[in-house]
Amino acid sequence: MATEATFTVPPDEFPLGSIFASVPGVTVELERVIPREGVIIPYFWVRGVDIDDVEAAFSTHPGVKTIRLIDSVDDEYLLRVEWDPEYEGILSTLGETEIPLITAIGTDDQWTFEIRGDHRSDIATFQQRCRDRDIPVTLTALHALTPVETATEAALTDSQLEALVLAYERGYFNSPRDVTMAELGEELGISQQAIASRLRRGHRRILGQTLTALEGDVPRHK
Repeated sequence: MATEATFTVPPDEFPLGSIFASVPGVTVELERVIPREGVIIPYFWVRGVDIDDVEAAFSTHPGVKTIRLIDSVDDEYLLRVEWDPEYEGILSTLGETEIPLITAIGTDDQWTFEIRGDHRSDIATFQQRCRDRDIPVTLTALHALTPVETATEAALTDSQLEALVLAYERGYFNSPRDVTMAELGEELGISQQAIASRLRRGHRRILGQTLTALEGDVPRHK
């Protein structure tokens, strides 16, 4: 049965974690993209800090070859990373065991990864491979996928669904908007940055789930 797992690693045990030493308040999130041969999650976001040279905030790490800034909006930065293919880390282990990565978010406390295996044994194989490589992963959640009411609910976390429903009910998606991002965050008791992140990830998950469902009906361009 398909199984989802959540595990954590210390902040400095993942190549991009070097930023937390110089910018402890930052959040780093890997950007999932449609995989291509030889390319492993090349983009990531840096959020929650305004710095002049975000590239320089990442010190040298054996798992990374290059990092370059692609775009920035306010305190959010999109960067492209070229991983070292010889480095034996979490991403290469996921690739070797053919386990999809759902989300990966890093803070100065820890990195949190959500993964999915076709069978529970796939998760166990991944864990064993990490132990063999002395990668200190800690399993924090493990559950089998179960039927849910709708495909949209399956694509969203509880916090993302809560944020999207509130935004819709309060008229955030109207034009002009009836409520601000800050007001939504205040109602949920979270920061404006946090509500923005939940809405963004929720949009991306719904879009990804919808496009996947429609993929077979979309004509291919040659």
